[in-house]
Amino acid sequence: MKIRMDQLIMALSDALDIVEGELLGVAGHHGKRVAVLSAAMGKELDFNGNDHHGLGTCALFHDNALTEYILAEHSGSTENKPDLGFHCTIGQRNVDSLMLDTDINGFVLYHHERANGAGPFHKKAGEIPLGAELIGMADSLDVKHHFENFPPEKLPDLREEITNSIGENYTPRSAEAFLSVMNEEMLISLRNDHIEQAVENTIPSWSVNMEDKMLISLAEFFTHIIDYKSNFTRRHSTQIANKAWLMAGYYKYPAALKSEIFLAAALHDLGKLATPSLILEKPGKLTDEEFRIIKKHVWHTWTMLKKISGFEKIRDWAAFHHEKLDGTGYHFGKKAEELDFISRLLAVLDIYQAVSEERPYHDRRTHRDTMNILYDMAHSGVVDKEIVRDIDKALVDFSLKDVPLPLIDASIPSLHSIE
Repeated sequence: MKIRMDQLIMALSDALDIVEGELLGVAGHHGKRVAVLSAAMGKELDFNGNDHHGLGTCALFHDNALTEYILAEHSGSTENKPDLGFHCTIGQRNVDSLMLDTDINGFVLYHHERANGAGPFHKKAGEIPLGAELIGMADSLDVKHHFENFPPEKLPDLREEITNSIGENYTPRSAEAFLSVMNEEMLISLRNDHIEQAVENTIPSWSVNMEDKMLISLAEFFTHIIDYKSNFTRRHSTQIANKAWLMAGYYKYPAALKSEIFLAAALHDLGKLATPSLILEKPGKLTDEEFRIIKKHVWHTWTMLKKISGFEKIRDWAAFHHEKLDGTGYHFGKKAEELDFISRLLAVLDIYQAVSEERPYHDRRTHRDTMNILYDMAHSGVVDKEIVRDIDKALVDFSLKDVPLPLIDASIPSLHSIE
């Protein structure tokens, strides 16, 4: 089975748009506009093929570390208060894991640097990678001018602003490239009703085999962003994905199926990026309205993943993790005969992880205490009894311990190497 990586990347971009809107108040599709602008400038400066693809992808994901940055910023630590350098370092580490077939060194790391050295790393013109210059320029200008509704009659003023900022904010080469591509046609492509098509033209069609080791790294990339939405879920998706891989090995599934299950588990809470952090972090009981909002995350997961060709099976496995055998689950109200084995497995693993990990409303639980709750649910007919027994056997040695990541090629940078 092949996965359309460009469509999967677009799904994550949609999720990041939601995070940017909540955390920073940035208008929707900011990452997409930065990608379209950066790629257009790149073409002016002879970025072609894989180099052009790498620039567009880095631009699309330039703010991929936002959830980690915000979590660290609100951790209560004054000694380790994060800055833009933290955000950029984590972001570069994450895009490196995508294993793009081109040199993207420093593209995200240095995108907040300015020509006069006024950035977190104090890099000056001549020390900043060209890709970082282009992404940084597109990013800062879109945040300032809101290109989704920028009036064409103000283009002369914008051009004058850019020209006057050469040497201070922008290098001559980046400024000239921006001035070459920023016209009325470009402004139309950056509108909310045109941006999807514009970014699809920027990111070429790209597929990988399900067994490809890159999928493990990409799944880790997803889980890192999802989990850091809340301090209490910062290992949730990662641990469900790792446990899903372990269970797939327990059942002796072939490599491709193991990868599919791992990816579905990694993506299962993608829709939680659309859930307000105040609800996710609430220490007390949720109100009926808050619970209604949080239940919608599985619908958001399903809608984000439905755009990916050939992804129906993985989409459903990911989105059905709150379904129950007796039909009392959500969002779809599926019953036993409508839930295949993998859907049932991920549902039990999600409960295991939620019950065993620390949450605002309960302390961390041992394996045995967790299994007692799961056996009660199995006897009540809401989860699969056989799967509960198998999980009891397979996870008994991981009481109060994290299941490690699947073994992958040592050359792939670990997403857990920087804390």
